[in-house]
Amino acid sequence: MADGLQWLVGLDEKGWTSSVVFARGISAAELAVRMGGDPDGATEPITDAQVWNLRMEVYRPGASGDGVVRVGESAGWAYAVEYGDSTGSDLLTEISRSGVEVIRYYPIADHPPATVDYARDGEYICGFGLAEEEHRWGQQPDLLLPELVAAHVLQPDGSSRVDGSCVPYEVAYKRTLSVFETRFGLSLPRACLGEGRLPAYAVRGTPDMHTGREPDYHMIMTWANANGLACTGNGTSVPAEIREAFRQASGSRDS
Repeated sequence: MADGLQWLVGLDEKGWTSSVVFARGISAAELAVRMGGDPDGATEPITDAQVWNLRMEVYRPGASGDGVVRVGESAGWAYAVEYGDSTGSDLLTEISRSGVEVIRYYPIADHPPATVDYARDGEYICGFGLAEEEHRWGQQPDLLLPELVAAHVLQPDGSSRVDGSCVPYEVAYKRTLSVFETRFGLSLPRACLGEGRLPAYAVRGTPDMHTGREPDYHMIMTWANANGLACTGNGTSVPAEIREAFRQASGSRDS
């Protein structure tokens, strides 16, 4: 079963504040490029936690900070998890050029609310705050009104909520995110914020994108696991005994 989006609600209270940009019609690598990344600038796949080892300066007085994204693909959409002073909010319509659809989820608990924005083919179509869906904007602010009514978020007139303000924000947020899951088929894998590894790109500023991992780390550790060698790497360097075993095995194959 797909993970959907509703599981994102509440993560902001645990310190997770990254936005997510979804794009349909381009690859994950192209999404990173449209957000400002160098086509040849991807790191090896890294975890959510490892991003903060890239030494970003998120805030610079009078200038842009550093922004990084990790990118992947799920359910027919490319996605970019944003870190630091990223570019998703600034380049939404640019990312959506040439027929691409783009959705951005910006997580904030309670008030001001989290927001969802939708752009398509170079135009900003609609957006609104979660739990404040009666206030909508964009070229087609009522695009999702039928779905919001069907999900018991808004009254049919679109100007008032079904439940007023009497439900916890987590419940209200999940109701609206379910609309995006259903209408657009959006799903973000839970693993991408855990131990899942994705390539990262610098999209703004000058973050240090050197992760410190040895170039052959993945190859040798994959070989070790395939050959039943019990080992726990630190994510950056190959244990000496594993490297020696690999060297000897490689020498045996060459002779």
